[in-house]
Amino acid sequence: MIENKTYCKNCNSELTDVYCQRCGQRASVGRITFSETLADFFATVISVDAPFFVTLKLLFKNPGQLFRSYLNGRRKAFYKPVAFFILITIAYILTRSFLNVDPMAKVSSYQNGEVDTAKMVLAGKFMVQNINNFLFIFVFSMAIALKTFFYRKHLLAEYLAISFYLVGAYTIFATLNLFFWKFINDDIRYLAMLFMMAYFIFAAVSFFQKRKLLVAFKALFSYIAATILYIIFAFSLSFIIVLLKAN
Repeated sequence: MIENKTYCKNCNSELTDVYCQRCGQRASVGRITFSETLADFFATVISVDAPFFVTLKLLFKNPGQLFRSYLNGRRKAFYKPVAFFILITIAYILTRSFLNVDPMAKVSSYQNGEVDTAKMVLAGKFMVQNINNFLFIFVFSMAIALKTFFYRKHLLAEYLAISFYLVGAYTIFATLNLFFWKFINDDIRYLAMLFMMAYFIFAAVSFFQKRKLLVAFKALFSYIAATILYIIFAFSLSFIIVLLKAN
């Protein structure tokens, strides 16, 4: 009796299960359909292979455990930091567009008519309106600040991975803050930064565990330094762009 063998359409290996043992592709692959595309999307977001909600829960419940586990090699168990950052940033952009919120709407009332002041205001507006493009600067400034204040603990690249998670958390605060601006009070613009400062300290203490009071103080200064660096670089770049557009 001749046994019918099936082979993977991706790597041409012999199939013995519903998934290829070599490349991991499904054994039954047909023509691409809308349902398959949607299923792949949701599988990427919430499946066991990329557990977004598991990562999100741990990020706020026990961020130290998430960071340590990821750095110690449990990469498959959590949503990758860069992908997490990008997904949250997209959610922020869509929410802001849907709510039609302009955080700099009232800033124009503070202009005094001087050209330099007007350009400064325009630079500030440009920075906020394109905040999603400048958040990468916040990631790098946060990694540099962490490495500066906790230089013996981890490599800069490891702090960079952690910073993608941390700035993703900040973006979540900023997204929720959009609803506060829209429906409650649009005069408070920096609520997300205050929440993020408290969360940053909590995450640092959760991550490093030892000498919690010292870690808390160092985390506070780290966050302040990261924020200052972020504002300086993002605003300077925005000001240069505004000047170039004016010319």
